[in-house]
Amino acid sequence: MQRREVLQSAVAFAALGLTAPSLLLSLPAEADLRKLGQPQPFDYAWLKGQARALGKQPFQPRAGQVPDKLGQMTWDQWQAIQFKDEHSLWREQGLHAQVRFFHLGWHMVTPVLIHEVVDGRAQELAYDPAMFDYGKSGIRGGTLPPDLGFAGFRVLFHTDWVRDVAAFQGASYFRAVDGDMQYGQSARGLAVDSGLDPEEFPTFTSWWLERPAPGSDSFYVYGLLDSKSVTGAYRFLVSLGDTLVMDVDAALYPRRTIERVGIAPLTSMYQFGENDKRRGDDWRPEIHDADGLQLWTGSGEWIWRPLVNPTGVHTNSFYDENPRGFGLLQRDRNFDHYQDDGVFYDKRPSLWVEPRVGPGGAGWGKGAVMLVELPTDDETNDNVVAFWNPVEKPQAGQELLFGYKLHWCRTPPVTPHLATVRATRDGIGGVIGQARSYFSRRFAVDFAGGNLAMLGPNTKVEAVIEASRGTVEITSARPLASIKGWRAMFDIRPTDDSLDPINLRMYLKSDGQPLSETWIYQWTPPAPGDRKF
Repeated sequence: MQRREVLQSAVAFAALGLTAPSLLLSLPAEADLRKLGQPQPFDYAWLKGQARALGKQPFQPRAGQVPDKLGQMTWDQWQAIQFKDEHSLWREQGLHAQVRFFHLGWHMVTPVLIHEVVDGRAQELAYDPAMFDYGKSGIRGGTLPPDLGFAGFRVLFHTDWVRDVAAFQGASYFRAVDGDMQYGQSARGLAVDSGLDPEEFPTFTSWWLERPAPGSDSFYVYGLLDSKSVTGAYRFLVSLGDTLVMDVDAALYPRRTIERVGIAPLTSMYQFGENDKRRGDDWRPEIHDADGLQLWTGSGEWIWRPLVNPTGVHTNSFYDENPRGFGLLQRDRNFDHYQDDGVFYDKRPSLWVEPRVGPGGAGWGKGAVMLVELPTDDETNDNVVAFWNPVEKPQAGQELLFGYKLHWCRTPPVTPHLATVRATRDGIGGVIGQARSYFSRRFAVDFAGGNLAMLGPNTKVEAVIEASRGTVEITSARPLASIKGWRAMFDIRPTDDSLDPINLRMYLKSDGQPLSETWIYQWTPPAPGDRKF
């Protein structure tokens, strides 16, 4: 959890300030949260109106009043500032959620406004240094501006008042856990020009938290998003549980034409694993938050793309119409494959996006699920992004509406009825015991599930393999009893000196019918001088 807190704090790239409120009422001794001004009518329609009006104006970075000493703090100093639990929002008996607030500091220097909504009326929550224990941070609360503001907030569930289950903090980032209570990958409100230079990071500048009904495990969170290119109004219905679900409505108002907009962006980390040990000089066998991108296309095809840690920026587009779902998954749940008893990569939640069908059965239309992979040498750097990119570029003055659900889970709510990929491995190609006269790469892909365990001993199973270039050779498909599945193997032999990636595609079939999801992979050949055999 600490590693992910580091990551999400570090993503507050743009120090976009806010004009702090001038009126502040101090917290009383009984630790009631005090509020600013008078209650104002609030609903999602009002918030969309605010975002639309803001989008018609030139972008104005708000000037925050954050003392330099907060931005100069070290990570350890910032972590020493602890929110006092008695100031939690919704501590009333019978409420199943509580909210606690993050203090500004370290890289978190963008104040956000936080409001509570009760019975359709909203009031801003007042910051007060008395809400925090500054410990060994080197900061004295009495020396800070009384209207400083917050860095974000986290949510706790009634089964555990110690560990949080969701947090909204840093640019437009937020994260959540499943029943294993382990943070991993993150989501964002919006991605703008991800994988391009420069990338833009929109920011949630204000939040509205709607008080849940007594005994309810769900509540609404609203956010106002702003950046140079776009404004947005967001509504999250957060449903707490073993699988934490966020039902999201997003209304976007572009200020300009956006080259590459990312809807429902997911952000994760892949350093190395069984299919990519190039950067694996570590005592642990694998290090990753997710090991693959799963797609359920509009046509009903299931696709699995293992993640890699590339040598340069890799951007893949999977074109589709009305996608049924996509997600970055942590399929490998075997502790022995990670051996990490500190941050528990085997318990990292998968994150599945379920596009919501609109009135008349309308989906998201034409576009592509895009996967951006960046090189990293450090597990504290998120280097994988996946999102939906509509084929039509957003234009200034438009209103774009999207609805979807985010499932933070061990297993997505929908799974293929076919066999799925359980492991991808690669190594030197050729025939064991025979001299190699040319370079090739061997791939071994394990499939299990579906009907594989029920196949008779005489069933003919074929691995259908395609490559964008090069020669595919030494192919095989055979039973793998240890997983009650099958293993498909092949070599890919580059036939030129190009260093461009080679796209691979494979699935299992029998009697003309598919037995498995489709495995796709992008392999980058080494330079000719490094092609050892």
